[in-house]
Amino acid sequence: MVSPESSSMSSDSTLAPLKTWHTLSADKALQILDTDSETGLTPQQVTRRQQQYGLNELKEAPGRSTLEILWDQFTNIMLVMLIAVAIVSAVIDFRKGNFPKDAVAIFSIVILNGMLGYFQESRAEQALAALKRMSSPRVRVMRDDKMLELAAKELVPGDIMFLEAGVQIPADGRLVEAQNLQVREAALTGEAEAVIKKPSMELAEDAPLGDRLNMVFMGTEVIQGRGQVVVTNTGMTTELGRIAEMIQGVESEPTPLQQRMTQLGNVLVSGSLALVALVVVGGVIRTGSFQSLEDLLEVSLSMAVAVVPEGLPAVVTVTLAIGTQRMVKRHALIRKLPAVETLGSVTTICSDKTGTLTQNKMVVQSIQTFDQVFQVTGEGYDPVGELIPITSEQNNTISSEYRILEPLLTACVLCNDAQLQQDDHKWMILGDPTEGALLSLAGKAGLFREIQNHKNPRVAEIPFSSERKRMSVICQLPDAEHSECVMFTKGSPELILAQCTSVLVGNQSVFLAEADRQRILEQNNEMAGKGLRVLGFATRSLTLLPLEGEEETAEQELVWLGLVGMLDAPRPEVREAVKLCKEAGIRPVMITGDHQLTAKVIAQDLGIAELESLSLTGQELQKLTQTELEQKVEQVSVYARVSPEHKLRIVQALQKNGEFVAMTGDGVNDAPALKQADIGIAMGITGTDVSKEASDMILLDDNFATIVAATEEGRVVYSNIRRFIKYILGSNIGEVLVIASSPLLGLGGVPLTPLQILWMNLVTDGLPALALAMEPAEPAVMQRPPYSPRESIFARGLGLYMIRIGIIFAILTIVLMLWAYGEAESSGNPERWKTMVFTTLCLAQMGHAIAVRSDTQLTIQMNPKTNPYLWGAVGLTTVLQLLLIYFPPFQSFFGTHFLNFTELSICLGFSALMFIWIEMEKLVYKWWINRR
Repeated sequence: MVSPESSSMSSDSTLAPLKTWHTLSADKALQILDTDSETGLTPQQVTRRQQQYGLNELKEAPGRSTLEILWDQFTNIMLVMLIAVAIVSAVIDFRKGNFPKDAVAIFSIVILNGMLGYFQESRAEQALAALKRMSSPRVRVMRDDKMLELAAKELVPGDIMFLEAGVQIPADGRLVEAQNLQVREAALTGEAEAVIKKPSMELAEDAPLGDRLNMVFMGTEVIQGRGQVVVTNTGMTTELGRIAEMIQGVESEPTPLQQRMTQLGNVLVSGSLALVALVVVGGVIRTGSFQSLEDLLEVSLSMAVAVVPEGLPAVVTVTLAIGTQRMVKRHALIRKLPAVETLGSVTTICSDKTGTLTQNKMVVQSIQTFDQVFQVTGEGYDPVGELIPITSEQNNTISSEYRILEPLLTACVLCNDAQLQQDDHKWMILGDPTEGALLSLAGKAGLFREIQNHKNPRVAEIPFSSERKRMSVICQLPDAEHSECVMFTKGSPELILAQCTSVLVGNQSVFLAEADRQRILEQNNEMAGKGLRVLGFATRSLTLLPLEGEEETAEQELVWLGLVGMLDAPRPEVREAVKLCKEAGIRPVMITGDHQLTAKVIAQDLGIAELESLSLTGQELQKLTQTELEQKVEQVSVYARVSPEHKLRIVQALQKNGEFVAMTGDGVNDAPALKQADIGIAMGITGTDVSKEASDMILLDDNFATIVAATEEGRVVYSNIRRFIKYILGSNIGEVLVIASSPLLGLGGVPLTPLQILWMNLVTDGLPALALAMEPAEPAVMQRPPYSPRESIFARGLGLYMIRIGIIFAILTIVLMLWAYGEAESSGNPERWKTMVFTTLCLAQMGHAIAVRSDTQLTIQMNPKTNPYLWGAVGLTTVLQLLLIYFPPFQSFFGTHFLNFTELSICLGFSALMFIWIEMEKLVYKWWINRR
């Protein structure tokens, strides 16, 4: 809100936002903000600043209105063409004195498709609304030497506010005073561990957000302690406000499926209009006059209806919905339907570390006494595992008993305030995760807190503080007088070692020489170098309890017990998921707020990064231009200590390089990147409402392996969409060519009415197409690279297939049509040939649906049980088609005629040729592949 060069705000002049309050002392910040930590702002100052800065609220940019969303649905080029067709059809019917049933049917389809699109898009973006809910409603401040409680929105820069445990911080501020103040900043930084605040610090300008220990931020929560803060930024100038601006600044791009459907519509409509023009001009030239123009218009209307796959939007929507149901079974909840298919195009997955790649549970990995190293096995907080001795530096012999570790493990249990509980067969921690890991470790050796506390009751303690960086407890020895006690101390290895004069070797306490001290420090550095969080442990026997207020004097002449190294352990299933990712041509990338060393160790363990792989910190990234970052992103697999805008820049750089990016996140800080990513993935368990509302998909189990499973489903969905597009449009092209040929061949009338075409497009095409959406995954779906999200819908032979099959459809039907027309004319029932054409086209589609299940396998080679829905759809559609021919009410409505057994058999025979042709194509393809 102010530039550091400004000496004060006494004039309350307009001030530029300042990102460097953390570089100033508290006194300097108070001076710049022209306020007093004892008395606060005066009423006059408050009034002027409220006028200048406005309310302490996040401002929302207006979005599309409901009417705009609804209108957009009817600007789709295929629906526009159908509307025009319906209007012309209605005019022709009214001129003839007929009820415009074709126009009513077409308008109904237009409205249904428009509403379907509206309901998919009308979910308003709630990310900012969720962000606004994070602001605290009330806050205590000092104004005009009086303590007040007021609404958070009334805060202004320079206000002195007071924090205590449980308070949600309502604005950004510079700490003036703090007493053991701990703040959970997971919403902003993504890291769950509370941050201990230090008001006396002055930090470097490029200090990451998570390291600004002298600042507090809007939307974070006070866990422990008290603090006094001078407000530096309010509303949209806070860190939370910057995130809100980034969310609003991210524009939604159409998904690959939406782009492909638009391309498909443009091609179909353009082709249809060109063919209509050809038929009308050809018909006029053939007759030599405009007398048959109305008949030619009817033919054109039928062609226009035939070319638009009216059932396709509904089939696509249902297919995506089926995909969402499959994904829910695999613990992925889809918020936006198009995301189902989009997942199949992902080339890069940017994943948070904590809780997604790891268990979000601290697990002890290693124990180091003075002369022995133990590897610890087991997962999570379960007290099940082994303590395996792996080296013995003293005499090359390895003890397999836990006896040598008993003093250290006893210290883990007694110098501990957490509780390890089993709830419904699941072990859980109440308290600090680090202390929970120590209880789990001791439990693996058979030492449990309840028993040890009973044997060695605590009689005094010296609590942890950020200055001391250690905690000590004094416990009574079993079967001893009250005066005989033992002290256990845990905390920073360097600081505890400085208080030690002896070291435990085996079961003997020996003098701690300087060389031994250096050796222990080297052990600590080695463990820290592996990305472990290391705690040191020491003990001391006491004959007398220290006097009250003098407990710290007892933390001297300690006996060194050893080191315990722990890690937020990787999820066991993630290694296999990462391997599967790489086999599928997808690159996993870790983006975390954690320290670089820890991130690299986890990434290498999981296979995300190699030993020589590049990594970047937020500070290093900040110095890069966007062009430089775009050049580096393809080589970097690990990003550490990153801020919200860094995540956004990384996603944008990857996208600029042509990558299709899935991004995971759980905090408020992740929301802009989640919106920017092609697929935003929020955490269902640890995720904030803001991240969930900004996402396309929610992981119900917060597990990276679920993303890979969802990607597989996305690929299956895209394959099935292509499959039924081949099926639907192959027949539509055939229909158009048959209708266009009728006037050119001099046959009387239109072979298919718009109503019959709608029946084919919605029922005959629609039901089997829905069944094709249920096709299971192909065997090698995750053993190939992702298809380019920018590939055309007609790519990889689909366009050629549609044209080829459409022409075969047309040839077969035209041959039948010519024969049927001649037969009908000679039999005295000249309209019956149209019903034969209608029936042949419909039944041929059934054979097409059965054959299109696979591009290479013959139908006889495929297991019919893998998709029973298809056989049901084919059977039902065939029965419905026969009802149109033989059930009088349907005959009358759809304008069909009774077919005798011979005529129906001929229709069936011609229809079967379509199935035979496609199966023959597969045989030819196999023969050609084998020859190559």
